[in-house]
Amino acid sequence: MQRRQEQWRRQDAYSFAVVDGSDTALGGVTVSNLHDEHATGWVSYWTTSAARGRSVATRGCRALADWCFADLGLFRLELGHRTNNPASCRVAQGAGFAAEGIQRQKLAYDGIRYDVEMHARLVTDGPASRRVVMRRTAGRPRTVV
Repeated sequence: MQRRQEQWRRQDAYSFAVVDGSDTALGGVTVSNLHDEHATGWVSYWTTSAARGRSVATRGCRALADWCFADLGLFRLELGHRTNNPASCRVAQGAGFAAEGIQRQKLAYDGIRYDVEMHARLVTDGPASRRVVMRRTAGRPRTVV
């Protein structure tokens, strides 16, 4: 938590909890690797096991992208996922991120190499949805889905 707060202060990365209407944590979304000169950032996300399959990550990424374009003035957001993870591909596509290509054998886990599919969303692509809200409550960033 302290590391995330420090990143926020330095404007290196911005993380939000994804919560339901009763403020129960369902996951998180982050934009990092921010490049002012190019107006780009890298999106990552996670969900609790109980939240999987409920479009929580998709809606969180949509809200994060809208916030990044409106509040940070970014032009391009990128994300990547292993090609053997079709659920992450559905998240990216559902959040308005277009597939751009494969990075061959980019990641290595336990001695096995994995390809990564890259996705991007541009501010000129327009909003994917307006069904979620980004807000700060009690000093904590929140995405309510």
